[in-house]
Amino acid sequence: MEKILVLDFGGQYDQLIARRVRELNVYAEIRPYNRITPEEIRAEGYVGVIFTGGPNSVYDPASPHCDPAVLKLGIPILGICYGHQLLAWAAGGEVCTAAEKSEYGKVTVNVKKPESILFDGIPAESVCWMSHTDFVKQVPEGFSVTAVTGACPCAAFEDPERKLYGVQFHPEVTHTEYGFRMIGNFVLKVCGCKAEWRMDDFCRKSLEEIRAKVGDGKVLLALSGGVDSSVCAALLAEAVGSNLTCVFVDHGMMRKNEPEEVREAFSRWNINFMGIDASERFLERLRGITEPERKRKIIGEEFIRVFEDAAKQIGSVDFLAQGTIYPDVIESGLGDAAVIKSHHNVGGLPDFVDFREIIEPLRMLFKDEVRQLGRELGLPEPLVKRQPFPGPGLAIRVMGDITKEKLDILREADAIFREEVDAFAARGKLPEAASQYFAVLLNTRSVGVMGDARTYGYTVALRSVTTDDFMTADWTRLPYELMAAAGTRIPNEVRSVGRVVYDITSKPPATVEWE
Repeated sequence: MEKILVLDFGGQYDQLIARRVRELNVYAEIRPYNRITPEEIRAEGYVGVIFTGGPNSVYDPASPHCDPAVLKLGIPILGICYGHQLLAWAAGGEVCTAAEKSEYGKVTVNVKKPESILFDGIPAESVCWMSHTDFVKQVPEGFSVTAVTGACPCAAFEDPERKLYGVQFHPEVTHTEYGFRMIGNFVLKVCGCKAEWRMDDFCRKSLEEIRAKVGDGKVLLALSGGVDSSVCAALLAEAVGSNLTCVFVDHGMMRKNEPEEVREAFSRWNINFMGIDASERFLERLRGITEPERKRKIIGEEFIRVFEDAAKQIGSVDFLAQGTIYPDVIESGLGDAAVIKSHHNVGGLPDFVDFREIIEPLRMLFKDEVRQLGRELGLPEPLVKRQPFPGPGLAIRVMGDITKEKLDILREADAIFREEVDAFAARGKLPEAASQYFAVLLNTRSVGVMGDARTYGYTVALRSVTTDDFMTADWTRLPYELMAAAGTRIPNEVRSVGRVVYDITSKPPATVEWE
């Protein structure tokens, strides 16, 4: 199978590069720069390598560097941002660390070498997305400058003989007008990929890998009822059959009526299903905890302990399976990338786990790819399209300390908001699709008035985002009529709430969830 290696140097949005490659129907894998050797790159059959961006300077001894021997493999390389500078530095060029003018945001790039394969079909002038202070001052011997900007004398360079290319800007982001075309030119024309990878290939390969790893072993799956764990359940059921047991843990922080709905939905499946009410156990562990990362880590550890107890009831269980997907891995810290927030099933795991191994067959997939896999496995469309719900549940939507009272308040407010959005969507009155929408209970109270009396109630924030991969997201422009309905119903029907606000922050700079 043709595959592209995305060599990670610590950028936060490097996964978008892999995503763009996969959109070309070419398989891409992300590996940390310091966990694969040039020999392994050759042996594992990569047909192209992409150096990612990162926050460092190539001249800093502590910054990430790869073995320069990678440049001598004869495999095409594309360097992006920091990767562009690293490629120049490794090949003998000069990188300047004191640019007179930094470039951040939308910048006009001018192509100086239109015959370059990388810029084939791209106008002489277009908008790109820059984020840098350092820049390539002198290209290495054998290289030539192919594009510039007003402040950057080397916005792109190439050595077509050795198939080495670099761009200072970020072609993977949507703000770069022709970025996808550039990545396509590199993958399809420079690397010569045939664009034959499909989700059925991933499905077949995953089934083979799971069967080879598990053998006759027993697998326990942490089943939440969401898209990720449901698709994971279908994949594992196909792979190991009756050796799979799905355990649904009600940690007391689910949405309104959700525990009952999950039990009802999966009772119809031909799988071993176990439901556990551990709500008191989780709430006791979270008593008085306000710091978001501590919440996540406590929940992550407690999940493991509950599953360990469940394994003892079942008998001998060898593997714990989770529906971890790639955005979870990225935000919890991949390679040298900074941790944005620890996901309970990744960065929130305890050091000791009483299972032979944790298996996560979806950990390299984006959300939309998970949905594709679900369809490939024959899951019903309502389940495949279900909006995400975080593993820690409402614990990360209640700001500050967590109490049953606060959870009950949020459950009601959240149900009202989702009911209004669903009603507007059913009537075709949403101007754009809302990918995820929910309520957040703030740890602040404000003065209000009801029935000529003073009130002092909680504030509820409403959040709705539109996205295709959940790595970047824009806030949904909901109709004023919808927001007015939710803003009226919530304070009137949930007596402890005195104020409703709407979150209009995109990702980045925010994340989808508040904690």
